[in-house]
Amino acid sequence: MNRFDVSVYAIRRRRERRRPFEVRWQAAGRAKSKSFLTRALAESYRAELVRAARKGLEFDPQTGEPVLWAEPEPVTVTWYQHAAAYAAMKWPALAAHSRASVAEALATVTPALTRATRVRPPAAQLRAALYQHAFNPARTATSDQATARVLTWAEQASLPLARLADPIVLRAALDALTLRLDGSRAAANTISRKRAVFHGALGYAVEAGLLGSNPADQVSWQVPKAATAVDPKVVASPAQAEALLAAVARIRPALTAFFGCLYYGALRPEEAIALRRADCYLPARAWGTLTLTRAAPRTAKAWTGNGTSHEQRGLKHRPEGSARIVPIPPVLVTMLRHHYRCYGTTPDGCLFRGARGGPLSESSYGRTWHTARTLALGPAAAATTLARRPYDLRHAALSLWLNAGAAPAQIAQRAGHSITMLLAVYTHCIDGQDDITNRQIERALDARNQAHRQTASGSANRRYRPHPVRHMSVDGPRSRSRAAGRRALRAHGQDSTPRSPANVSAAQSTLYGQPPASRGAARMTRIWPTYGPQRPASGLRNRSFSALEPLTQLGVNGSDLGLCVAGVGFEPT
Repeated sequence: MNRFDVSVYAIRRRRERRRPFEVRWQAAGRAKSKSFLTRALAESYRAELVRAARKGLEFDPQTGEPVLWAEPEPVTVTWYQHAAAYAAMKWPALAAHSRASVAEALATVTPALTRATRVRPPAAQLRAALYQHAFNPARTATSDQATARVLTWAEQASLPLARLADPIVLRAALDALTLRLDGSRAAANTISRKRAVFHGALGYAVEAGLLGSNPADQVSWQVPKAATAVDPKVVASPAQAEALLAAVARIRPALTAFFGCLYYGALRPEEAIALRRADCYLPARAWGTLTLTRAAPRTAKAWTGNGTSHEQRGLKHRPEGSARIVPIPPVLVTMLRHHYRCYGTTPDGCLFRGARGGPLSESSYGRTWHTARTLALGPAAAATTLARRPYDLRHAALSLWLNAGAAPAQIAQRAGHSITMLLAVYTHCIDGQDDITNRQIERALDARNQAHRQTASGSANRRYRPHPVRHMSVDGPRSRSRAAGRRALRAHGQDSTPRSPANVSAAQSTLYGQPPASRGAARMTRIWPTYGPQRPASGLRNRSFSALEPLTQLGVNGSDLGLCVAGVGFEPT
């Protein structure tokens, strides 16, 4: 049986049939036929059979048609379906906060990837349904009929995933990530985080073979730069931090040691909540240590794996099972010893508990903190961003350690940071660095100004100082001190230096207003450099000579002849 042996016959018309036009052919030795309502449809089908036979395609003996025709058409995957699959794929490996972050980003971009329809759900209701159910694998089903209708609309109106290869569609999705629900622009950190989730979802589509390449890499969309440095305005000084802890001790003493761990040990709130008595080494009068191995971040129950608001996890940015040892000062040791003596521990050994005995919640210690801020700082300072969150105590601690001159590597190890992150976040909170830099710049400017005053070159405001050899004048100018010394010698009759030439040239008489010299008299002239004690061309200072003597006998070479012509110095060319 030859699957490539195909013969196609002419169309036969049978008037008594409902579909009168019949296409007949033979494939692999078996006769096949198919009827159509119109001749045009029959001719089109017959042409496809002929084209397949000419291409040498294999025919199926059962259907009589090319084997390729029997392959199912590719299923069209929508963005909604792919986004839900991406959230389910990421769910097991993510922490509760990260799960909620992924769902929030997908719920923000999905409404922008839907078709325009006559009826559209409200934006707030659509985003809430997507966030709480569509991209939460633990809560995909819902009993609320209104929410179910919204999810059905989102699934049916979603664009095919392949449409994201269109730059216009992709740019609209990226622009949607920059807006809040009310239409205002989101923070740069939020935009960067959501864009990273969207890029990861498109990358997962490439891995699954749904897209040939990541279309987000083909669009020149500028990601806003997110600020990583801590604002110095939120960092409390040591005196302010101590006042805040004293206020907490007055309002709720059971939380004094909790906030003390955040300030004196630079712990994160979730690390302090998970702190157990067995993790603490608390000597009576010395530094102690805290061995941190886990954290208990608080998230909504819908995103945790155990159905509670606190899920025990490893340390942030650290491999699972790793530990961090934090030395603590005696003041915190005293706080923890007092806390353990007065309040004990929870059944699982944790030092801090909520008002009803359960895990310490963020809302519980947050209310205490806001009350303490008003009490310790006053209404005016409490209205600012100074120590607005309990987490700002950790910022204050690390800033204090850096200001104390401790090694950044040691600080980063205690804080659970990398050195790069530590310096990037807290470098602006180091007090006094601006003053040191300003003084260094002032010293550099003063040294440069001194250099400009000492040398003629390089200054835009320098005085003109001609070359001492090439620019000479007769009989002056003299410095004040030198002239004063000569006047004193003349007063005592000891000055042997001629006061001024007895005979001057016509040029000198014109220049200085003196009578010209008599003819035949030996005209004695005196040459002084125009400034300073530099030596003239002869290598000697202020040389006297007679105009009647040969210049060669005085050690004046030919290049310096222009210095004494007519008794007036000028520069030879």
